[in-house]
Amino acid sequence: MNVYSQLKSITEKRKVHMTLIDPASQDIKRSTEIAVEAEKAGTDFVMIGGSTSIDMNAMDETIKSIKSNTKTPVIIFPGSSSMISRYADAIYFMSLLNSRNPEFIIGHQVKAAPVLKKMGVETIPMGYLVFSPGMTVGKVGEANLIDNGNPETAVAYALAAQMMGMKLIYLEAGSGSPETVNPEVVRAVRKVAEVPLIVGGGIRSPEKAALIASAGADIVVTGTIVEKTSKVQEALKPIVKAVKETHTF
Repeated sequence: MNVYSQLKSITEKRKVHMTLIDPASQDIKRSTEIAVEAEKAGTDFVMIGGSTSIDMNAMDETIKSIKSNTKTPVIIFPGSSSMISRYADAIYFMSLLNSRNPEFIIGHQVKAAPVLKKMGVETIPMGYLVFSPGMTVGKVGEANLIDNGNPETAVAYALAAQMMGMKLIYLEAGSGSPETVNPEVVRAVRKVAEVPLIVGGGIRSPEKAALIASAGADIVVTGTIVEKTSKVQEALKPIVKAVKETHTF
């Protein structure tokens, strides 16, 4: 079973938690430690990547180390065409749909596609939407930030993503954001989404994780919290539990 099929199978039964690890924020040893502790906390998938461009060698070495020490599937969350690796289980073939720069909509994808084809890495088409405040990803990705109180725009983008064949929709407030994507926006997108819905940014407590999951997120992503603590398992376990035990209302 490929990663997307595995992901779909889980989301049909319950909510999914993913841990985001940015190799630019710490060395390989620390990234691996975070992945090991996240696995112990019960996370379902590890995402590797971020907004800062990292070369292929750094991606290779980080992912190889994590794969050698955990059994959790690793998905690349690329910020550029250089952030790829043959050692990952899959990669989000993502398009930042509300970017002003065509490079983030299709340019990086064109550059990476031939290499990924040769590597044989599973690609998962994903529509990526960045909301205010956007944080680093909003600046780097030159995004026309979607108003966090504007479900109509978010719904229009989500529908467009589906009509273009995207298999995932990702609503992003930005790593380290002081607030999450508005639950009402999540709820509105969930009503039209026919593919799994991912939400990340600003989720640093079980309460926030449960709120986003209950609003309709199939997959909840946390990242900053695991990089800011020395007790990853302790910090992450209640969040993972909250996500997995939440039902959409």
